[in-house]
Amino acid sequence: MNLDFPYRISPGGRTAVTGDADHVRDLIEQLLFTSPGERVNRPDFGSGLRQLVFAPASTELAAALQFTLQGALAQYLGDRIEVQGVAVTTEDSRLEITVRYRLVATGEEASATFGVEG
Repeated sequence: MNLDFPYRISPGGRTAVTGDADHVRDLIEQLLFTSPGERVNRPDFGSGLRQLVFAPASTELAAALQFTLQGALAQYLGDRIEVQGVAVTTEDSRLEITVRYRLVATGEEASATFGVEG
């Protein structure tokens, strides 16, 4: 059973659950938007993405973020996904991150895109 994220109650009045593929996407989202130090029992968990949102948009920032995110994904979700690519684009004050990955359990390929406004 995989709890859906963000946490919510299903129409049946129970905790909402989701399938494995959606659960992995939820885990990627949690990793990207959690800052290190935010979780008491896992102080190193997170990507630091939010700290870079206000940095000037540049190709250097995109490259550094891409490297950081690939490392975090491999470290925390390496048993569930094989990262095939991380693309970071910047436009004005918006960062867009696309993660391409393969689910280890099923071999299914997927991608997820997340946007952050600065």
